[in-house]
Amino acid sequence: MSTTPPQQALTDDTRSAAAEHTAGDGAFGWLRALGPRGRRAFAGAFGGYALDSYDYFTLPLSMVALSAYFGLSSGQTGLFTTVTLVVSAIGGALAGVLADRIGRVKALMLTVITYAVFTVACGFAPNYETLLVFRALQGLGFGGEWAVGAILVAEYASARHRGRTLGAIQSSWAVGWGLAAIVYTVVFTLAGDDLAWRIMFWTGALPALLVIWVRRSVHDAPEAAAAREQSAEKGSFTAIFKPDLLRTTIFAGLLSTGVQGGYYTLATWVPTYLKSERDLSVVGTGGYLTFLISGAFIGYLTGGYLTDKLGRRRNIWLFALLSAICILAYANIPSGANTLLLVLGFPLGFCMSAIFSGFGSYLSELYPTAVRGTGQGFTYNTGRAVGAVFPTTVGFLADSWGVGGALVFGAIGYGIAALALLGLPETRGKELT
Repeated sequence: MSTTPPQQALTDDTRSAAAEHTAGDGAFGWLRALGPRGRRAFAGAFGGYALDSYDYFTLPLSMVALSAYFGLSSGQTGLFTTVTLVVSAIGGALAGVLADRIGRVKALMLTVITYAVFTVACGFAPNYETLLVFRALQGLGFGGEWAVGAILVAEYASARHRGRTLGAIQSSWAVGWGLAAIVYTVVFTLAGDDLAWRIMFWTGALPALLVIWVRRSVHDAPEAAAAREQSAEKGSFTAIFKPDLLRTTIFAGLLSTGVQGGYYTLATWVPTYLKSERDLSVVGTGGYLTFLISGAFIGYLTGGYLTDKLGRRRNIWLFALLSAICILAYANIPSGANTLLLVLGFPLGFCMSAIFSGFGSYLSELYPTAVRGTGQGFTYNTGRAVGAVFPTTVGFLADSWGVGGALVFGAIGYGIAALALLGLPETRGKELT
């Protein structure tokens, strides 16, 4: 029984709330409000997702060289993305269950190790079939890292700042993408295409260094860990399909499918579009991607701020509409107008990334602590798997429509996302513990 007088307890709570409010003021108040343990968790999740992005983009950036090396059709190269995203659904679901059962940090380390090992293995593939298998296995780790890292940080963040905190985590995807584009430009300039694509995959060993630091420095949020341990249904797949959560699971899965179908269509095919249909050199492609990636980074941060100000649903609705418009405009720029293509890359990257900023906070808030990892891991990565149909469809349509013409298929995904929001509640301001 507590011996603290009620009046004293109230005073302590008031002081604590005031301290949190003060810490949360200013441009980086959300980061100060996390506290020392929360900031270490943020650093681990940020680094993990950045390197996840880096390892993912080793393939799209090497797609033209791989296609020439193995003599592949557009449909076969599109299949790389499909198997990665489909298997990532399995990896994400498993990682979510593990996060609820063994803890967020341990699950995070397992996902990082998995995607790093199999990215490196891709560089040793002797044929198309082997590379396809290694890329699929890479998807096991790729699928789980974001969901686990997002939950880890969400449980440290306050309701007031959760959107921008998770938006900042999401921005690390652009950091990894940018790093991959820089390495691609250097490697493909200095080495011949037949060797350069292998070197790109071998650089995927970088995440091993992060795992060492995470193991020593990062811990689960104490309150969330305690709440998770007290539940009899922690990490239960059946729980997220029970009547009280079934509607949430279905519509959250549709939301993820639409947004990721649109996003991965662009992420997979824009480098090929720039190089094969706009006739840009390696350095030229890297320059155009710089505008796209810069827009993406700012979009993640802006979307994180807006998801706290406007709410989760309004932020996603807004950028679903703007992303669809940008895709249609980008894919229909006349030949020879490459300057306009360069300029439009910034708003395209901005909009297709800002829509993701609310995902980490939104999916975390839709599920209770005991099955938060399971629910978020399943819905986000099921969306990845089903959304994988979009880039594959573009691959097969590209032979007759051209890559630019087929890119408009990605706009359909954003329409699906907007409709899915009709079945989900607003969760801004919800406490997680």
